[in-house]
Amino acid sequence: MRFSEARISYLAHRIVEVFKDENLAEIDNERLVLNDIKHVLGEAHEREAQIDTVVRRKIASLSRQVPVGSREWDVLYRKYVDEERRRQKT
Repeated sequence: MRFSEARISYLAHRIVEVFKDENLAEIDNERLVLNDIKHVLGEAHEREAQIDTVVRRKIASLSRQVPVGSREWDVLYRKYVDEERRRQKT
């Protein structure tokens, strides 16, 4: 799933709102904090998208066809995602 810039912005605003409402942090420069959160969310989302691409290619390259959405495909997907995250240390 690809997040739009608007979706990332919405999530960043919600995070700042919760921090302020719950008195979790004192935010002096909201614009700077929002930009930092957007940047981090964007990087995390991009990293997950890259992992997804690698894993899908790996499953597709298996010697036998594994139907997308099948139980076996789901198990392989989770296994390979875990392996790729460990490999990338994310």
